[in-house]
Amino acid sequence: MNFESISLTEFSLTTPALLFPAISLLFLAYTNRFIVITQLIRSLYKQHQQTPTKMMRQQIEHLRLRVWLIRMMQVWGVGSFIFCILSMLVAMTGAFTWAIGGFVVSLVALLISLIISLVEIWISGYALRMQLKGLKKPQGGMQDDDYAPTESSPTR
Repeated sequence: MNFESISLTEFSLTTPALLFPAISLLFLAYTNRFIVITQLIRSLYKQHQQTPTKMMRQQIEHLRLRVWLIRMMQVWGVGSFIFCILSMLVAMTGAFTWAIGGFVVSLVALLISLIISLVEIWISGYALRMQLKGLKKPQGGMQDDDYAPTESSPTR
């Protein structure tokens, strides 16, 4: 791709700025996941200290992996933010070839962060499915819509 062919009207200071709200929202979501998981680890750790079980130990190890993935998501997100800012600073000097390069690096870092997020979400869902697998269906075989709230059941 020839970056020289991109004119000032196609790439300006506002182009990298478009990522700021998206990256900020991702940070909020990543931080929220991190806080919830660390609280869960602390709770499980206390329970494990009192009555250690193999299942609890496995859950803690699983959560440790998820915390590491979330930290990697945050690292790549920060990298994306940094290259976004650098791209804007370089664009102010008029070096649009370098500014566009920085913006592309920012997009790639954001993409990596999102891919890691997808892996973490998949692992989270898999762990939940494994935990719920132990639940037995009541006699009579419930249907999927039996889990739907009724008028008399409380809703959130």
